[in-house]
Amino acid sequence: MTEHPLYLLDQLEQADMLEIDGLHAFDFQLDDDLLDQADAAAEAGLPFASDAIALRIECQDGRERRHWQFSYNALMEALYQPESETWQLPGSSLKCLSAIGVSAEDE
Repeated sequence: MTEHPLYLLDQLEQADMLEIDGLHAFDFQLDDDLLDQADAAAEAGLPFASDAIALRIECQDGRERRHWQFSYNALMEALYQPESETWQLPGSSLKCLSAIGVSAEDE
C-alpha cells in the first residue's frame, strides 16, 4: 500500500487548534486568497512559490500575547516528525489538533 505524502497545509485546513512551541493556540488564520492561488497553479500544472505570509498565529502565554507568522514557502518546506506528530518550521515546532465533538442525542 502506498502512503500519500503529508502536507502541513492540508492538516492546517482541518485543524481546530494548534500547539506551537508547547502553547495551545485557537487564534490562527490561513490566507485563503493565497491558498486559492496555489490551488489554481496546481490545477494548471504550474509551480507555485511565495514568500507571502500564509499562516498567522496568536496566543496568550501568561500575561504576554505571542505572535507567529509563516510564509507559504516555509509551510511547504516544513518537516514532519512522525514520532511526535509535529511539524518543524523555522524556529518553531507545530502540531495540528482537532476538536472532539459529541452528540447529546441518544441513539
